[in-house]
Amino acid sequence: MKNLCLLFGLVFLSTSAFAVDGDAEAGKTKSTTCAACHGSDGNSALNLNPKIAGQHAGYILKQLKEFKLAASTGGKEGRNNAVMNGMAMPLSEQDMKDLAVYFSSQELKIGETPEDVIEAGEALYRGGDAERGITACIACHGPNGGGMNLAGFPQIGGQHAAYTKQQLEMFRSGDRNNDLNEMMRNVASRLTDKDIDVLSKYLGGLH
Repeated sequence: MKNLCLLFGLVFLSTSAFAVDGDAEAGKTKSTTCAACHGSDGNSALNLNPKIAGQHAGYILKQLKEFKLAASTGGKEGRNNAVMNGMAMPLSEQDMKDLAVYFSSQELKIGETPEDVIEAGEALYRGGDAERGITACIACHGPNGGGMNLAGFPQIGGQHAAYTKQQLEMFRSGDRNNDLNEMMRNVASRLTDKDIDVLSKYLGGLH
């Protein structure tokens, strides 16, 4: 998995997929409808709605495009979400770019990691579990959970634990399937409920 991450990073370096030509000021104006769920600055107060402040613009853009694709294909393609499909459907590509650049420019507010999961969470995040074929999260998401912008791997450090838990469970079940080369589905399929709970809580305060 680590080699795959590095390989895809090099591939993305040779493309413009990660470059987002948007206008942050225009994005701020367009973000008013996003504020109800994600907060005016992208730091959602609701733990099942993701924090998108400080998220890589390329990643935000990709998700918006895939929500819109799901809306237009009845969920057969893209990333299917009942709320976000409807929100993304009327957006133009420039709207998406502007929103992506605006939210990526905002400062992420980091949460806290409960003391009782630090040891186990750090061990799994940094070392994985070779016996079970679980690749260390750090390989693609970095030591502080900041991800790899050029390779399209998202910021996950500081995210709401409830949201992270939900997404890992969806990757594990296959309900979410818009990950690059099935990387997250492969990892999540090997995680137990306890693993997911510990990782989700650990990531909440990682920065």
